[in-house]
Amino acid sequence: MTTQQPIEITPIATVIGGHTEVLDDYQGGVESVIRLHDTFPLETLQGIEEFSHLTVTWHFSRASPADVQLHARSPRGNPRWPATGTYVHRNHRRPNQLAISCPRLLGVDGRDLLVTDLDAVDGTPVIDIAPWFTDMGPRGEIREPNWPGEMLKNYWRNADSR
Repeated sequence: MTTQQPIEITPIATVIGGHTEVLDDYQGGVESVIRLHDTFPLETLQGIEEFSHLTVTWHFSRASPADVQLHARSPRGNPRWPATGTYVHRNHRRPNQLAISCPRLLGVDGRDLLVTDLDAVDGTPVIDIAPWFTDMGPRGEIREPNWPGEMLKNYWRNADSR
């Protein structure tokens, strides 16, 4: 039997600007900066400007361990959608409270990566940054039930259309 050993992870960057409050929808069209901490050499970003999108792993820093829910529940508390387990949700109620987003990279200025459509709020710690490689995306046919599309129909609507 494998024992669970804690791992130590230090954020590499911080989200600056963009969203200021946690919301379920209207995440699109907002620009923010991912600022690499100055403990990392600037050359760690060399060549990143050639990519259109990033894969960003970040921490739900405004959540609390008390928010974690290790049981099946309906997404967003909507009884029309089936109760699903903790690892079927993509929110802060999972044990490690991590998220992965794929924002569009608009530009690079030193340690600042200007992005749009990053669904993290100002001040969010960034755990990792990588370029999006098309060939590393899902392989084969994509399958999912109907409820995620219903739930997320307004997710990427522009924030200014609220």
